[in-house]
Amino acid sequence: MGPVTDPYLWLEDVTGADALEHVTSRNRRTLAEFADDAEFARLEQRLRDILDTDARIPYVRRRGQHLYNFWKDAAHPRGLWRRTTLERYRTDDPEWDVVLDLDALAADEDENWVWSGAQVRRPDFDRALIALSRGGADATVIREFDLEKRAFVPASEGGFTVPEAKTDIGWIDADTVYVGTDTGPGSLTTSGYPRRAQRWRRGTPLHDAPVVVEGDPTDVAVSVWFDPTEGHTRTVVSRATGFFDSEVSVLGPDDRPIRIDAPTDASVSLHREWLTIRITTAWTLDGVLHPAGTLLVARIDDWIAGDRRVRTVFRPDAHTSLHQVAWTENHLLLVVLEDVRSAVVVVTLNDDGLETERLTGLPENASVSIVGTDPDDGGDEFFLDVGNYVTPSTLVWGTVQGQREVLRRSPAFFDADGLTVDQFFATSEDGTRVPYFVVHRARPDAGTDDPSETEPAPGPTLLYAYGGFEVSLTPSYSGIVGAAWLERGGTYVVANLRGGGEYGPAWHTDVRVAGRHKVHEDFAAVARDLVDRGITTADRLGARGGSNGGLLMGIALTKYPELFGAIVCQVPLLDMKRYHLLLAGASWMAEYGDPDDPDDWAVISEYSPYQNVRRPGESGPTYPPVLVTTSTRDDRVHPGHARKMAARLEEYGHDVSYYENIEGGHGGAADNAQLAFTSALAFTFLWRMLT
Repeated sequence: MGPVTDPYLWLEDVTGADALEHVTSRNRRTLAEFADDAEFARLEQRLRDILDTDARIPYVRRRGQHLYNFWKDAAHPRGLWRRTTLERYRTDDPEWDVVLDLDALAADEDENWVWSGAQVRRPDFDRALIALSRGGADATVIREFDLEKRAFVPASEGGFTVPEAKTDIGWIDADTVYVGTDTGPGSLTTSGYPRRAQRWRRGTPLHDAPVVVEGDPTDVAVSVWFDPTEGHTRTVVSRATGFFDSEVSVLGPDDRPIRIDAPTDASVSLHREWLTIRITTAWTLDGVLHPAGTLLVARIDDWIAGDRRVRTVFRPDAHTSLHQVAWTENHLLLVVLEDVRSAVVVVTLNDDGLETERLTGLPENASVSIVGTDPDDGGDEFFLDVGNYVTPSTLVWGTVQGQREVLRRSPAFFDADGLTVDQFFATSEDGTRVPYFVVHRARPDAGTDDPSETEPAPGPTLLYAYGGFEVSLTPSYSGIVGAAWLERGGTYVVANLRGGGEYGPAWHTDVRVAGRHKVHEDFAAVARDLVDRGITTADRLGARGGSNGGLLMGIALTKYPELFGAIVCQVPLLDMKRYHLLLAGASWMAEYGDPDDPDDWAVISEYSPYQNVRRPGESGPTYPPVLVTTSTRDDRVHPGHARKMAARLEEYGHDVSYYENIEGGHGGAADNAQLAFTSALAFTFLWRMLT
């Protein structure tokens, strides 16, 4: 199957002179073809205006008495880390206290800094551990920041500073942290993440910090964190033995790990006196069978002592799954998907059992996500984001037993007049019903006078999907998609393929490794169903996906070329023979399998896009035009995947365009300008190919 040797291995040299020269020449050709006219410039500027506008909702996270926000706009492309109070945030034009100006910092230090987050120390909220990425890579530099002085604490003065690495770090107290990072040979797993965690005291050398816990080289990662909640302080250890498997422990006397007895593929969390366990596979406990996707709760101390009494917080059925879980101080909030539509449930635990009730007053047929809660002493506060494909987001604040109010409404970024959202189901090869949403302008059916009986006019249609890692795609508002596609008359489709989590863990576990073909079959079934319903035609159907979704695009190109008129493949995995050898790839073998295992490779080789490229006329039709994009600074999915695939497609005579952004990491863009440009490029390519 395919050539025995790989003539394009040299393109895996990320910053090699020959590889970058190749990238530059391909970029130049693509930009000349798609990004060199007034229409492109207008679209790019429109998208940039959407991304930069002050009318966007500034989403916040509570840290003590302050609400923190990270904000990018035209004047601050790298961003401002800022804060305000809830009282000020309620006003139309809140006063913001700028904590850190990343643009000024980047200019002062001559670095292409990209924000990667901050951990504010509880309970005093006076210091932060800030993560800064060069160009958007996953690897970051960690620097301690004094929130009162608005300044970094120099390493020479005892400030916690960690060089660029994929670091895991967290506060213990004012002078101590847990840290896992690259300290030399043996400190990282084969996936490139921390293998050990150390307790590091201020003013001492990191290499002298005692090792608290150490995993095996073949583990994915080891992480340790401290919970400072008054009355419930504890140190929690997570040893990820696989991407979906972890052993969770609490540290006892003398740093002795005490294992939380739960299935390794379960999601385990601890909050105050409570232990929650969300199981991924069916689990029989004390003679009771709990189906996959069930959420159980128990008292932590009792559980460690051997008491296996649990309370069932959520039990799935054929149409419902648990999408999100978050604690307030005294309650548990659940976002439940009912055929991919959201409902919020409040769970109250008491001595006798538990009580559940739906949170009322939210819009119907909307997607709801929990933006944040205050699990400390915030009066059971929560922030919810509510919206759908055609309704701009609304930010709702409230408390579980108290008031609720709309804090912010996003403006409309595109003309949604006449747009409707429908949900359909396609039937996959094995009979599974696969849901998908269609956003389109409907027209009255020619055979009826009833305007409520509508069908969309066939036209340019964009199908988006992911299908992996239990990631659920729920209805969400996108000004970019609206302005660049829907407003121009395109139809937008989102498919909820197996591999996601829309119907619980089994929707995902059923397609791991040997069952991977079902994801591809689901995608093809949706594509065919769109044509069968008259929504589009094959030559006017485009597809777009990134990362694992980029792998899906490569498979669509090589396995189902007759179903599509154009494909955009972004930050993709494509060479599945070598994916486990590149960057973080080894951590994903639980999803795809081990290419070095003959049985796994027998499955993978059937779909690995790079190995399955055929010359035109060799078998089946010519491939549809494809745009492949990636980022040089992507240190999660190696840019060599995209580079090599594009080179092979070009060698074989296919219509392929290629663009590689230097910055951006796995997100493909480091700031709003880059995101506007790469988005405009993708939508310009699709519109030109499908109209």
